[in-house]
Amino acid sequence: MALMGTYLPVDQIISMAAKLFQVRTLSDRLVEVVRDMILSGAIEPGLPIRQDSLAKDLNVSKIPLREALVRLEQDGLVISHPNRGFFVRAMSVAEAEEIYDLRLKLEPDAAAEACLAATDEEREFATRTLAQLDAAAASGASAVGALNRAFHMALTQPGHRIVTMEITARLHVMADRYVRKHLEYKGRHLTAEAEHHDILQAWMERDPRRVRRLVSEHLEHILRDLREEFSQADASPVPAQTPLREKRSAT
Repeated sequence: MALMGTYLPVDQIISMAAKLFQVRTLSDRLVEVVRDMILSGAIEPGLPIRQDSLAKDLNVSKIPLREALVRLEQDGLVISHPNRGFFVRAMSVAEAEEIYDLRLKLEPDAAAEACLAATDEEREFATRTLAQLDAAAASGASAVGALNRAFHMALTQPGHRIVTMEITARLHVMADRYVRKHLEYKGRHLTAEAEHHDILQAWMERDPRRVRRLVSEHLEHILRDLREEFSQADASPVPAQTPLREKRSAT
């Protein structure tokens, strides 16, 4: 008895699978590219993300771009409105408070536990990542945000707390814009650098109590600075409204 249906040649199946893999890879790359554009301020909060124009600029179709935007909405960086499209989420002191409150609940304990479990390779990776972060911060390189995330994640990953790591990774993406805002003020990268080195030293010495305390103090310090910045911004005189076209041309 003959089987119903027709079998596809193996080479055709492989070709189809390869195309599907390429689509997924393109979507993944677009998530990274658009995320970097948002975190760097190239796409401003409050303005609609014009998918036609952005897709043309990136030389891609709208389908993988929309998939990337949906994923970035899940990460908390963009928000969609019916019939209006996607917008970058505005920054606020309330969001900063929530992000750092959650980080304070998770990261100090996770880093303290991880310092006891870290292998030689993981310890070397944390040290190397901090050196790269220092170099990027000193030169004003755009990689500071990504390297800051990588360093903090390197301090918690050896604990192998999978759920904690997934939540923390998302919080770091959402915190990136606030880290950049915090570092806008002259000299703050030097303070952050000193705190990072103190944390790493305690982590390398496998001193969980000191790691827990130093990570908490580091995050609390950033949050205090952010509160002050938002407070100053709220107290500043409101400038005369600028037409939307002029705003865009000035950026």
